[in-house]
Amino acid sequence: MGIDPNSLFLQFKWLFKMSGLTLMRNYHINFTNRVLQVASYIGFSCLITSNAHGELTPNATKLTEVFGMPITNSMVTSWVLSAFIILLIRFLVKKPKLVPTGGQLVVENLVEGVKGIIEPIVGKHLVKPTFPLLVGFFTFILLHNWSGLLPGVGTIGFVDDHGHFQSYIRPANADLNMTLALALVHFVAWIYFVMKFAGPKLLIFDLFGNKADKKETPTILFYFLTVVFVFVGFIEVLSIIFRNVSLPFRLFGNVFGGENLLHSMTGLAGWIVPVPFYFLELLVGLVQALVFTILVSVYIGLICNHDDSEEHAH
Repeated sequence: MGIDPNSLFLQFKWLFKMSGLTLMRNYHINFTNRVLQVASYIGFSCLITSNAHGELTPNATKLTEVFGMPITNSMVTSWVLSAFIILLIRFLVKKPKLVPTGGQLVVENLVEGVKGIIEPIVGKHLVKPTFPLLVGFFTFILLHNWSGLLPGVGTIGFVDDHGHFQSYIRPANADLNMTLALALVHFVAWIYFVMKFAGPKLLIFDLFGNKADKKETPTILFYFLTVVFVFVGFIEVLSIIFRNVSLPFRLFGNVFGGENLLHSMTGLAGWIVPVPFYFLELLVGLVQALVFTILVSVYIGLICNHDDSEEHAH
């Protein structure tokens, strides 16, 4: 004799009403639905990834050309996601209100969070000028890092003649060209802020100047320290130039490494096994966005934040 599911449901519904637990039932159903949605999303991501074979290549895949300029998969991903970020912020904020909406609260929390991180580093007088750059870095890098976890990103493509997997959609930060472009933007912005808020005189003294007190230092030792500081200044100049190497390779290495990790794990087992690594990549994406933003803040603050330091000293 078969059991009628509708009859069972009506009986359970009556029992919930009689016991006063209808609200709890609705909550459990909603919670279960949420869990099933997340599980199905991760499962769908793993299923698509498990169909991608071959080794990942660090080179972006050329999709087409426009006026002789190659258009790669990472470029298209960056354009689409950048447009999405702009539209999302506009949709969440709309017209700012005194009593903020839910979307406005999300954006305000992002703004306040980034501001709270960078203010002690760049100084109060530089928060406002540098904030658009730094919050832009954080938001752009974070969402591009997480874009690699979306179903189909980095997993739909073909295997070339060399056995390398070429995807049609690639996370922008898994392309060294993108991370190098971000580093060059940081370098141009660093020069601008240093020249405007510190000036060439302070920059030269900070790099090559003798920091010893001439009145309290013996003459011979003082001039010897002058030679030492000049030598150290040239090393510092080299370190400033090599920031354009360390920043992009650090970000690229972590993102591309995460892509390879997910690709390998889903190749071993398409279900269950890759799930912890998806959550790991969520954490890595957040950490790398914070690291890049904080490092750029530190580079600016090292030269431009002397005034705030002197005020605190007094």
